Amino acid sequence: METILGFDFGLKRIGVAVGNTLIRQAQPLKVISEPTNDGKFAAIAELLEQWRPARCVVGLPLHPDGAEHEMTLRCRRFANQIHGRFGIPAELVDERYSSAVIASGRGKKIDDQAAAIILQQYFDQYAET
Repeated sequence: METILGFDFGLKRIGVAVGNTLIRQAQPLKVISEPTNDGKFAAIAELLEQWRPARCVVGLPLHPDGAEHEMTLRCRRFANQIHGRFGIPAELVDERYSSAVIASGRGKKIDDQAAAIILQQYFDQYAET
């Protein structure tokens, strides 16, 4: 059994979810709202130390037609930074519409729920059976 952390990367907030390869169910874990990159990576380091995941999954935003845009590059860079800083493999998962399926009130932070949807997509479509 392996623990996996899922990330919904954003410039202001990073949603985090957790799951494992045994039950293959993702759960929202935390929203990281640190104002600096150093603060964000310090919070990520704490989560990695606590959960000791075998790998991480990062949502890859794309246009509806599959074309890349500015946030696509930023998410690729974020996944590379997780791998480079912490030595943990980081896989990218198409996150189109992950936030759209969550009902949200005005100003409500849903990033951890979006991360859970991304991680669940990984379990449903990409993880080994």
